[in-house]
Amino acid sequence: SNAVTTVIYTNSLKPTVAVVWSGIWNFLGLLTGGIGVAMGIVNLLPVETLTDSNTAHGMAMVFALLLSAIIWNFSTWYLAIPVSSSHTLIGSILGIGLAFYFINGKDSVNWGKAQDIGLSLLVSPIVGFALAIIVMFIFKRLIKNEIIYKEPIPGKTPPMWIRAILVTTCTLVSFVHGSNDGQKGVGLMMLILIGLVPGYFAIKSSQDITDTYKQMNHVTELVYRIDTTKLGEKEKHDVAKTKTRCANLLSILDKKSAVSEIDSVKRFEVRKDIILIAKTAEKVGLGENSSLSINEKDDLKATIQNAKKITDYVPQWVIILIALSLGGGTMIGWKRVVKTIGEKIGKQHMSYAQGASAEIVASVTIGMASVWSLPVSTTHTLTSGVAGAMVAKKGLKNLQPKTIKHIFMAWVLTLPATMIMSGGLFLLFRWLF
Repeated sequence: SNAVTTVIYTNSLKPTVAVVWSGIWNFLGLLTGGIGVAMGIVNLLPVETLTDSNTAHGMAMVFALLLSAIIWNFSTWYLAIPVSSSHTLIGSILGIGLAFYFINGKDSVNWGKAQDIGLSLLVSPIVGFALAIIVMFIFKRLIKNEIIYKEPIPGKTPPMWIRAILVTTCTLVSFVHGSNDGQKGVGLMMLILIGLVPGYFAIKSSQDITDTYKQMNHVTELVYRIDTTKLGEKEKHDVAKTKTRCANLLSILDKKSAVSEIDSVKRFEVRKDIILIAKTAEKVGLGENSSLSINEKDDLKATIQNAKKITDYVPQWVIILIALSLGGGTMIGWKRVVKTIGEKIGKQHMSYAQGASAEIVASVTIGMASVWSLPVSTTHTLTSGVAGAMVAKKGLKNLQPKTIKHIFMAWVLTLPATMIMSGGLFLLFRWLF
């Protein structure tokens, strides 16, 4: 919904055309955007540490995650408050991880990845606000035609060159939104599939097991080359456990050429072993105290990356399903959020230049985040860009304090609210199941 605000409120496109156009480009963005962000979501909550052979435990995780995210997203949409689905999803994931720690005393959150994601979510709105002011300044320097800085006349379309700028920026935001936000839905779907049906989705069904066996056998050889006398007690213990996992994994993969030859019950075990072996091998083998040479470290890193192709994957039908959902959601539920962004952030109607600058900033920021495989909030990036564009014209007095307060409160409260909700639901479902 964020992407179509500017073209609708500047009369550049009719609402029906705008939402369909945006939906199409969201779809294309997801189809061509890779799976880097999706895997970031999957790796944030290592499902192999939360679930086991008891399907009910996987169901507890899935239902808690989905219900908390849906309840918060729907509530804020109903109140017409632009809220970040990224914050919502990540808060729900962290809540489950913390609840699992409460039950078992085992750390089940990838805190390194959580820190990177948290920083990107925190910084992106600030960047959006600052860059929008800069882009407005550049516009004023380069474009002297005053019409671009005026409020649109109701019912009248702008000159073609302005329409071209606004439609282009809307297209870019829609495309990068699909390539970033859309992948979060893909990551969520993979968490669900791995948690509920690990026998089918724990590992990539089309993977050549012969290649995986060779890669993990080489990783095992490199792990055995690590001089444990230079390591601390915990690292020594981790290496010993990893050697046992390596032996177990290789025994499962030995003389297999296809995933279909692996017993369905063992496939989740294969996933778990590969991920945990890779985690320890990278931590110890690439660490400061590692006895491996530079070439061996590079070899280890590359081999692990290739071996994890069997675990870091997404079926094409999942991407298509999420892309359709993303496009459909844009076409159905756009009005409430569009009205807030278009009318209630600034005290004046959005000008052509303000709309273009906000979307240029959003498309660049989100596009760069997708390149770095970091999820960012399209909502907060674009709304902060609109706020920055309003401030660039008449200063802070040009903002509507009530709306800014609501958006800010949603930004602050989303993470703790969804963490508490998902964690509580997870504990409840684990108790019931």
